[in-house]
Amino acid sequence: MEAFSTISGIRKWVRSARAANETVCLVPTMGYFHEGHLSLMREGRKLCDRVVVSIFVNPAQFGENEDLDAYPVDLERDKSLARAEGVDAVFVPSSDQMYPKEFQTYVELTRIPGHLCGLSRPGHFKGVATVVAKLFHIVEPDRAVFGSKDYQQLLLIRRMAEDLNFDIIIDGAPIVREEDGLAMSSRNTYLTEQERRSALSLSRSLDLAAEMIDRGEKDPGKLAREMERLILSHPGTRIDYVKPCDPETLEKVEAIRGPLLVALAVRIGRTRLIDNRIFHPER
Repeated sequence: MEAFSTISGIRKWVRSARAANETVCLVPTMGYFHEGHLSLMREGRKLCDRVVVSIFVNPAQFGENEDLDAYPVDLERDKSLARAEGVDAVFVPSSDQMYPKEFQTYVELTRIPGHLCGLSRPGHFKGVATVVAKLFHIVEPDRAVFGSKDYQQLLLIRRMAEDLNFDIIIDGAPIVREEDGLAMSSRNTYLTEQERRSALSLSRSLDLAAEMIDRGEKDPGKLAREMERLILSHPGTRIDYVKPCDPETLEKVEAIRGPLLVALAVRIGRTRLIDNRIFHPER
């Protein structure tokens, strides 16, 4: 595995791979790998000849009073884990490489950020779209793999790739969970023992939604209220949102008649966690 810290270095490496008629998959990350990240790398190995993993804690997607300074970093551990998964190259740029002095060009979508996490994290998706667009231009991969836990992000990147004519296939990989159901996240390391127990309320509320939908529940409002009641029964929980919505547009649905995304964001102590599930109820 080779490691690059400069744009020119990773571009030269990718061009060499292309000269050998090899396909390239990009897995963009912010590092501090867990099994969820590693599953994306494995998916990339299945899809392409070469896998490039980027590691960059993107300051543009963190808002004021968010956890940029506290975000966990362990680059040597990340490189070791990536190497063990057969990753061919890691790209670890500095902030100066990605956002040089006088940087002033951003990518911003108009509708998708107006829902879910976009409402409580203004500017977040502007930062996400910008850094991913830059990575796409730098690496020029054939495919890119993203996790489905950040469903809104996945939807946004697919929309951006189509709107800006990126010749890249965007693949979404399933959510990876701990044995007890908690969705894997680098932020799980922030949780105390009690908070870790309360964090299970997210996946348990989605299990409750599944039970209600299987019983024929058609009222998305009732679904959300029952999920909220379960979450708030756990100590230290504060709900950002629990939203049943259209999985293509993220718009509110009046009744559960077709595919339904149920997305939620909950603060457990000072840690903000997200989760989601897509349901396909019988009509």
